[in-house]
Amino acid sequence: MGLMKSRNIIDSFNYAIKGIIHAVKSERNMKIHIAFGIAVFLLSLFFDLTKTEFMIICLTVAMVFICEMFNTAIEVVVDLIEEKYNLKAKIIKDVSAGAVLISAFFAVIIGYFIFFERVSTGLEMGIERIKQYPMHVIVIILAITVLVVVVLKAFSRKGTPLRGGMPSGHAAIASALSTAVALWSVDIKITVLCVVLSSLVIQSRLEAKIHSFLEVFFGAVIGFVITLLLFRIFLT
Repeated sequence: MGLMKSRNIIDSFNYAIKGIIHAVKSERNMKIHIAFGIAVFLLSLFFDLTKTEFMIICLTVAMVFICEMFNTAIEVVVDLIEEKYNLKAKIIKDVSAGAVLISAFFAVIIGYFIFFERVSTGLEMGIERIKQYPMHVIVIILAITVLVVVVLKAFSRKGTPLRGGMPSGHAAIASALSTAVALWSVDIKITVLCVVLSSLVIQSRLEAKIHSFLEVFFGAVIGFVITLLLFRIFLT
């Protein structure tokens, strides 16, 4: 019974992520929103935002994403019910698209008031602060790695977001973490331990036949390249 519940939870997550992937693949505006969302979150790390301001940013980005996904879902439902041109169907689509436009408009206004003064005066200070706290860089690395893996899986159309497919997310994250430790730590023993643990994670995906060698290889390369690039940008 417990195993069945566990599988149901995993399936629920897979279905939800598949829905996000479909919206990303099918809607050009969703790709634009994601690009701006990532840019805003990265930008927020450079500046001394209060907890309230950061929460407002998170809610604003989420609001735009949710509106765009509801818009996509509404369009699919309308097309399913009414294949021919219908004025009422057009109005439904226009209203849902208008909701997205309003959310994006106010997101820009909120971003302007939060970031305008900070962008003009605090960029260098933000870079220095991130350099003082490498853990911030690791959080960014993991977030970007996961995002890249999900996007690549969407285009490869193999496996599910949490199991199988090209590339291996487990391999990418394991490689990113071991590379970060190798670049950050001065203790060779810790580095070797992390590399061994990462290798075991990758090996487990192969032994379970969840991924092919090529899938785990590309996953490991992705994690390594992203980590090395961001460390060179922020910590050198």
